[in-house]
Order: sequence, then C-alpha cells, then structure tokens
Amino acid sequence: MATQFPELEGAHIEFIKQQHIYFVATAGAEGYVNNSPKGMDSFRIINSKQIAWLNLTGSGNESAAHVLENGRMTIMFCSFGKQPLILRLYGNARVYHKRDAEWQDYSELFPTQPGARQIFVVDLAMVQTSCGFAVPYFEFVSDRPTLAKWAENTGDAGIEAYWQKKNTKSLDGKDTGIR
Repeated sequence: MATQFPELEGAHIEFIKQQHIYFVATAGAEGYVNNSPKGMDSFRIINSKQIAWLNLTGSGNESAAHVLENGRMTIMFCSFGKQPLILRLYGNARVYHKRDAEWQDYSELFPTQPGARQIFVVDLAMVQTSCGFAVPYFEFVSDRPTLAKWAENTGDAGIEAYWQKKNTKSLDGKDTGIR
C-alpha cells in the first residue's frame, strides 16, 4: 500500500542515509522521459521539505533540460536488502552551475568531486512510500572509481570541452543551460 506524506519524516531520512543509489526522473512537456541512476555520495537532505543532489558529468544532460523547461522531478530510493521499501520524492527543482552565485553555498554540502557539473535543489511537494515486494535483493560492493578517474585524467579544460560537445542539448534538442 502506498502512503503519502507532506514532507520527509525521521524514518525516511534514516532510510535515505543508508542508500548507495537513487534514481532521478524528469520529463519535458513533450519528448523523452529520463530516468538516471545516481550514486557517489551525491545526495543531501537540506531539511524535511528540501533536498539537493550533485550531478556529475555524464554522456547526456536530460535532467537539466527538463528542469529548465518545467522543474518537475521525482527521486526514487529502493531497498535491496531484507526490509522492502520504495521511497519517492516528488517536487520542483532548480539547477545551479558553477557560474551561479548559489553554487558556492550548495557545493559545500558535498565532497569535492572531479567533473561536478550541476547541483539540483528540489522543493518537495510529496513523499511517498510503497512496499517494494518485487524488488530483488542486491548487495552493495563499492562505488565505481571509473568516473572520478576519467574526470581527473581529462582535467578541467577537457571536461569543459566534453560538456560543449555532449551536454549542451538534450535528446529532444532542448538547451541544457550548461554554456
């Protein structure tokens, strides 16, 4: 049975702190719906009604384009352990880049990550839990070092060039605001 809450409660916060992966879903008014897995210590709870997550360089930049269009975002956590649970956070997001004044304040919430691309801040409209009975068991082994190694080897100038080549437009041709 799904249960809705107006904000994060203590049990939700404790559950989130135990997770190593989360999924971010966004969509524009038309076109493709995006759902991206995230990890690498990139999620923070600001308060019971607001969260932030650090977006690292990737092959696409759909979340940014969708948020610039309409702000809608859903974040999902799910338990892969003994106690089944799915936790969804529904809200309205803003995106910040290194050039934005807000970047400094929010970036201090996260460890320094090479290739940090954007920070999304989400004002929560609803929190929902559901059973997760069909989610299989998985065990966390470790974070992958691949992205951090790539970013370190590529360097800041190389990452900027990559963003210009791969991250300025969404799959639907919409601007991502990376420039």
